[in-house]
Formats: sequence, structure tokens, C-alpha cells
Amino acid sequence: MKIGQKTKELADRVRGRIAAVMRRGDPETPVNSVPEYKERLSRKRKRLLIRVGAAAAAVALVAVAGILTARNWQYGSYKVVSSSDQEDTQSTQYVGFGGHVLKYSGDEVALIDTGGETIWSDPQEMENPVADICGDSCVVYDKNGRTMAVYNSEGRQGFIETSLPIMKARTASQGVVAAILEDGETTWINFYDKDGSEIATGKTSVDSPGYPVDLDVSENGLLIGVAYLTVADNQVSSYVAFYNFGNTGQNQMDNMVSGYTYDDVVAPRIYYMDASRAAVLRDDGFVLYQGRQIPEETKTVQAEGEIVSTFFDERHLGLVYHTTEGEDPYRMVVYDAAGNEEFSQTFDFSYDNIQISQDQIIMYNSNEFAIYTMYGVCRYQGSLKEGSIQNIFRVAGNRYMVIMENGIQTIKLG
Repeated sequence: MKIGQKTKELADRVRGRIAAVMRRGDPETPVNSVPEYKERLSRKRKRLLIRVGAAAAAVALVAVAGILTARNWQYGSYKVVSSSDQEDTQSTQYVGFGGHVLKYSGDEVALIDTGGETIWSDPQEMENPVADICGDSCVVYDKNGRTMAVYNSEGRQGFIETSLPIMKARTASQGVVAAILEDGETTWINFYDKDGSEIATGKTSVDSPGYPVDLDVSENGLLIGVAYLTVADNQVSSYVAFYNFGNTGQNQMDNMVSGYTYDDVVAPRIYYMDASRAAVLRDDGFVLYQGRQIPEETKTVQAEGEIVSTFFDERHLGLVYHTTEGEDPYRMVVYDAAGNEEFSQTFDFSYDNIQISQDQIIMYNSNEFAIYTMYGVCRYQGSLKEGSIQNIFRVAGNRYMVIMENGIQTIKLG
């Protein structure tokens, strides 16, 4: 058989197989040549790609619509999921701690679950207990007293006694504690391990560097930031100092690695967001700092008016102003940890307290509460029928724990 004849027979066989395939899957006319088959196959591929693209776009649109719906969902009611009677809610303070709630009073510190059941309890004797939490560590100190107790989710981890009255104390995630102690016109900044041993101590005065109004410890316990207030010649100024208790600060006087002066400014609050980022709240806005060893200024945000309230957590910082825009009397502006504005929203709610709980903003007074998302959407606003509100925490999803004067309730929006 000649090569030409053999090639012709092979081509005929290929055309026959192509035609058979096309008859099974395509109602179009039979294919009479390989080029025609390729052209038709190309058309089919294009149609398939268009169908797949359209389907993917439809799925994406549905997903986006679902996300937007969930993000903007608002509730008009709630139901009580569980409740427990508590006789001591008015004399006891409550704060969210590690997915549970820490309750503390003059004679007890206890961890309770969302149903009000006690996980552990520690007897205590304090006249004016105050708590500070960082991660899985909590310090409860006796303000104007001389004792502090350090806890984690498993119970007490240490006890600290001071030689002078405690004005304020802050803890880091591993349990170290920094405290402002006062003795007349002299104040001290002391740093303690959770076992009560003293890590460092520093004396301050009104003249140098000023009166310490607030302090905080970085999450890893390496840095302490202190906000001082100074009055000289009838002029007010604030001084913010950072102390490093690692290798970087060993060769510095009093371990101080950076300091900043702000004239005609009152800075009543300093707090650490994590191991390297800190914020100072001022009467005219706030300042952000960053640095694991030597904190430096990164951004200053000027207030747009008189600040009514501030609220914050590890990732957000919010300011509330009075406003004359529209009918709402208040406007809140929320920023991320870098100082970028996340949203601005006016609202009409007469609140006594405002706080962030698990990425939601909760406002409340004795009879009503309002819940906002970090997108500025009001999830719920209404009254509580069962009692007077002492505090509210987000538990998970749309569930919240409400501390009332006569007990504790877990409620669910919807």
C-alpha cells in the first residue's frame, strides 16, 4: 500500500470518529474535516467559558449580597436564653475575661461562666478593688490600699504587697504588674513580678518629670509607658515617657528610652494595644506610638470638637463628640490601630457607658442599651424589661450577658 493511500485512509478514519463523537454530543451538522472540527471545538470552549464565568459571577454576587446582608442586619427584639439570681450585683464589679466573666468585690474574686456558674473563687479583703486585664492575666488591686492579686483563667497566680498606697496598677499577659504608688507629694513607679518581688522602682515628683496620671505595660511586659502632668507658671503640659526593662534600656538612665512633651495638653490615658503599639488619649485627640524597643510617634489625630467619651480595645479606638449635624446629638468616630478612620456615625442614644466587647460597640444606661458593629451599623437599640443594667458583654455571635441589679441574664438578639 502506498503512503498516500494509507494517509488518506487514516484521515478518513479520523473524520469518521470525529463525526461519531460530534453526533453524540452536538446536535449540529456532521463535521467533514479536521479544521472544521477544530473551529467548532473552539466555539464550544468559548461558550463553556462564558457559562462558567457567568455562573462564577452569579455565585460571587450571591456571596457578596449575603455578606452585605449579614453586615447590615438589624434586630428588633431579643429573648432571654438563661438567667441566674445574684444577690451581690450592686456591690460587685464584672468584667469580661478569657471568654468568661470575672466578678470581684471587697471579699471575693471569682470567675463565672456565661450561665452564672462559678468556675473558681478566691477569698479577698480589699476596701476598693479595681481590676485590669491583659490577655490571660488580670490584676485586682486595692485602690488606696497596699495589696494586689494576680489571676489567670485557672485562678490566683500571685500576691503583691506594697509599702505605699496604690493609685493605679496595670498588668501584662504573663502577670508582671506596674503600679503608681503615692506618698504625699512624692510618687513612685514600681514594677513587680507576679510573685511579689520588685523588678524596678522609680521616684517621681511634681517638678520632674511630673505627676503620673496613668501608665500601662506592653503585652510582653518589656515596656512601660507613663503619662505625666506638669503645671508650671500656670501652664499645663503633658509628658509621655517609655521605659524599657530589656537589654535596650539597661544602659539608659532609669531605663527611659524615649519621651515626648505636649504643651497646653492634658493626656489622661495611655494604653498598650500589643507588644509594640501604644496610644495616648489627649483632650484634643490622640497620639499613636510604635516600637518594640524604643517607641516613637507614628501619628497624631486631632479631635474635631470637644470629646465627650473615649473607648478602645487592642485594635480600635473611638471618640464621641457632640454634634449639631442633623437631628442626632452625638457622633462617634472609630479608628483602627494605625489611626485610619474606620467609620463615622451619628446616633441618638443617651448612654452612661460605652465600651468595645468582642468587636462590637455597646452603649447602655440603666434601662436601655444599643449595639453597633465596627461598620457603624446599629444591630439593636431598645430597653431591657427585666431589670436595671449594670454592665453588658458580648458572649458570641448575637448573644450577650447582661449584668443587672438583681441577677445575670444571657440574651439573644432576634
